[in-house]
Amino acid sequence: MTEINSVTTLTREGDVAIVTLNSPPVNALSANVRDGLHEGFKQAIASDAKAIVLICDGRTFIAGADITEFGAPGKPSASLFDVQGMMESSSKPVVAAIHGTALGGGLEVALCAHYRVAVPSARLGLPEVALGLLPGAGGTQRLPRVVGVENALEMMTSGRHVPAKEAAGLGLVDELVEEGKLKEGAIAFANKCVAENKPLVKISENNTKLEAARGKPEIFADFRKKNARKFRGFDAPEANIKCIEAAVNSATFDEGLAVERQLFMGLMSGSQSAAQRYYFFAERQANKIPGIADDTPVRPIKKVGVIGAGTMGGGIAMNFANVGIPVVIVEREQAPLDKGLAVIKGNYERSRTAKPEETAKRISLITGSLSMEEAFADVDLVIEAVFERMDIKKDIFTKLDAICKPGAILATNTSGLNIDEIASVTKRPQDVIGLHFFSPANVMKLLEIVRADHTADDVIMTSMKLAKQIGKIAALVGVCPGFVGNRILAQRQREAQKLVLEGAMPWDVDRVLYDFGFPMGPFAMSDLAGLDIGWVKEKSNGETIRDVLCEMDRRGQKTGAGYYDYDENRNAKPSPVTEKIINDFIVKSGRNPRKISDEEILERCIYPMVNEGMKILDEGKAIRPSDIDVVWVNGYGWPVYRGGPMHFGDLIGADKVLAKMKEFHGAMGDDFKPAAALEKLVAEGKKISEYKRG
Repeated sequence: MTEINSVTTLTREGDVAIVTLNSPPVNALSANVRDGLHEGFKQAIASDAKAIVLICDGRTFIAGADITEFGAPGKPSASLFDVQGMMESSSKPVVAAIHGTALGGGLEVALCAHYRVAVPSARLGLPEVALGLLPGAGGTQRLPRVVGVENALEMMTSGRHVPAKEAAGLGLVDELVEEGKLKEGAIAFANKCVAENKPLVKISENNTKLEAARGKPEIFADFRKKNARKFRGFDAPEANIKCIEAAVNSATFDEGLAVERQLFMGLMSGSQSAAQRYYFFAERQANKIPGIADDTPVRPIKKVGVIGAGTMGGGIAMNFANVGIPVVIVEREQAPLDKGLAVIKGNYERSRTAKPEETAKRISLITGSLSMEEAFADVDLVIEAVFERMDIKKDIFTKLDAICKPGAILATNTSGLNIDEIASVTKRPQDVIGLHFFSPANVMKLLEIVRADHTADDVIMTSMKLAKQIGKIAALVGVCPGFVGNRILAQRQREAQKLVLEGAMPWDVDRVLYDFGFPMGPFAMSDLAGLDIGWVKEKSNGETIRDVLCEMDRRGQKTGAGYYDYDENRNAKPSPVTEKIINDFIVKSGRNPRKISDEEILERCIYPMVNEGMKILDEGKAIRPSDIDVVWVNGYGWPVYRGGPMHFGDLIGADKVLAKMKEFHGAMGDDFKPAAALEKLVAEGKKISEYKRG
């Protein structure tokens, strides 16, 4: 065995040279890995071996680039292009042996081998789009030459990890080998290449599948049209499409590669990719809880109880059934229980994410009961998801304290009530925690985990790991009104309502926030949810615009009118009725409506969110600025290509946010009072991302 460097070895098995990488955890393409590959192939090619196999130790093939190197000062090392050139120009057949994942730069390396073999559990893909990028080492030019233009468009703009069996059908994998016998299978395939004198397939020279798309611009036009909604606002999908267009229309491979390089550098230096790469690390950082070790023992969760069979309770239950954990739902009466269980069954039957037998199994794991005493005696976790009233929740937790076994976790799904007060009625406040799911709970990714004053470390760690098990992205927050997400949302909602009473129309506010990247604006969202949520007809006296709209039976999409007017297909258009109501309110207030710029709308809706985030950090209710961004990207539709409100504050500049808050404070009062932490940060010349409490 020859040790090439600390992560690469070169060995022989008969006529086959084997270059092996071992760079935990995922064999990412660091400088050390690139150097090892380059020298390993150089020596293998110079040897008397007749074929070469590239294989990786550990849990995976090369899983991608080392993104910690992005933007960092480079040190002298072999480039990825050097490695690829060495492989592709080899005079001996090169076989890439794939297990785990071959993603991004990993697949780009494999595409420079003459052949690829994989175990059935392997997955292959080019997911750079998720980081606001495109494959920058020839992937955009080689992939369509292998799988065809249409398949390459789908794979690259979705970033999908393609299972090995499907990859074999696409021509991306040449042979599937038995699970657990990758090395033997790869060596056998390499020997077969030699014995049968198989050609040295250089993908870069194979244009057959590109020629099928030449002169057919409609392929790209149709794909763009079909995915316009999904790609809205993002730069990277369009850049990926343009690269594949270049592969089809360029005279040579190198010409297409030049387009790839130009577009890659444009994305790499842009704000969107910076935001998406920031978010990639933010999501992972959110799992690290200062003061609680990663190896803190967790409590086993083998059975879950849920109180409330409504939309939220049913959605929560589905999360656990989806991973094989039995759930019992308790309701006070049979009718709402039956209705809730029927909705769950219908949700599963409409879903196409599981096979029929798996769907049936999940449905069977969710049962109902009318008795907490009978249902919850043996549960390991119970989640309360009832009406947002403190007296109701305290009554429930008093009962749970008496019913549930010692060590059971008692959780509330409250969206903003004081969990310390709820925990105070129990004799085990250390077992009480907030698990704030977002509606619909079986779809939305965010889980705000709310630490109360006495919550035990193992309860927190159990909740964090359980969130991952059920497919949620968790952020640990502290107890305060609205916690992190809704507390910041209140800032935007307040300003949206104030702007309308100053002269902006609801559709103006919605358009600005939609163009910023939100799925919809606050008024369109209100119409979708229903304006009558929380509205009581008997108590309404026309004090607000919403009151007047509801009194006129304009309660949103469901009644055909709300802030907007809707046609039979629920398409919205600005409403002259709403406009008159708003103008009447303005006149009644003694003010004159004024023209409000898009810039002011955006600044007044967004900057107070950043400011409130700084207050939350200063109070210790969020651990780090990036945790706030994780909450907003996953729970409130903040566009990931803008990173989150705190990252956006840095993009604008904390000093500029503070200056504008001071300007608004002077003109419009204490709603815009700058956070002390923001003022301190700017005085010290620091970024929001550098904030440290204390």
